[in-house]
Amino acid sequence: MIQGSRRPLVVGNWKMHGTLAEARDRALRLKASAGGLACDVVLAPPAVHLSAVVEALDGSAIAVAGQDASAFEKGAHTGEISAAMLADLGCTHVLLGHSECRAAHGDTDAVVVQKVKMALAAGLVPVVCVGETLQERETGCTAAVVRRQAQAVLTALDVADVPRLLLAYEPVWAIGTGRQATPAQAQEVHALLRECVAAVAAAVSASMRILYGGSVKAGNAAELMGMPDVDGVLVGGASLDASEFLAICAAAR
Repeated sequence: MIQGSRRPLVVGNWKMHGTLAEARDRALRLKASAGGLACDVVLAPPAVHLSAVVEALDGSAIAVAGQDASAFEKGAHTGEISAAMLADLGCTHVLLGHSECRAAHGDTDAVVVQKVKMALAAGLVPVVCVGETLQERETGCTAAVVRRQAQAVLTALDVADVPRLLLAYEPVWAIGTGRQATPAQAQEVHALLRECVAAVAAAVSASMRILYGGSVKAGNAAELMGMPDVDGVLVGGASLDASEFLAICAAAR
């Protein structure tokens, strides 16, 4: 169970990697070594591995997330997975609005909003991803893009539902590229996101956890999470190495 306000959170997004045996083994290794960490941990394995990972983590404090969810509750939507199905499998969280889904699946802001509503209705915690492309950053559009993506979700919800969200800033140009936002760049956007939350739910902004994602590794995690508004990290490739991922978790403070 995710614990109190602004406790650091580390999410591992395994993306489309690995076999069932590898997923189970990685989950068991993390379960065996995660005791005593000063952060909460969520793992997001591929959908076909969710049941095995949930089973492997049984009895631990590590939570499990879906990597995406449908904008529909149920019906003739071949290949899609509903938020209710994820909850039924034992997931507690779901990643939504990831740049890869926005780019490859055509997830517009409106689609992300609908997915968030479905996740909330199913009792899941949506981890809502926002971020700008390299071109948008180089043309000075970072603030406008990130604000638009965040506000689309925040303003579409009842104020009572806003505390149930997590936000994640993932600059598109830093995902899987080896490039990363500097801690100062990350802090600037995280502060902006906290202002966006305050504009719709002032009482929530100080307690909402906002994560940074984009080429996070053990070597840069501590500095990133040392920023005042960076409350954890969303880790991609480095989360596939159990030792590296545990080192990232250990960097949380």
